[in-house]
Amino acid sequence: MMSSLLLLSLAILSLAIVGCMYRLLKGPSVSDRIAALDTIGVLLLSMIAIICMLLKTYAYFDIILVIGILTFIGTTAFARYIERGVVIENGDDSSNG
Repeated sequence: MMSSLLLLSLAILSLAIVGCMYRLLKGPSVSDRIAALDTIGVLLLSMIAIICMLLKTYAYFDIILVIGILTFIGTTAFARYIERGVVIENGDDSSNG
């Protein structure tokens, strides 16, 4: 019973990824595309966690952490790009004081 529910949830998550891929490719704005990319990262995390539950292993927890960190950094960088137009600013911080 539990494995069939986990397989059903994997199918639902994969359909959600397909929907996010559509928004990623056809999104009307950059913000929509960033939100879709972030959502795809979270859905991948969820799918890997469900696979861990199906296989009854802890082997993929490192992959979950790496994807989570990369998703967070990517979303932060894109948000900074939208806000300022540049991800890394070129400037001398020692001249402020």
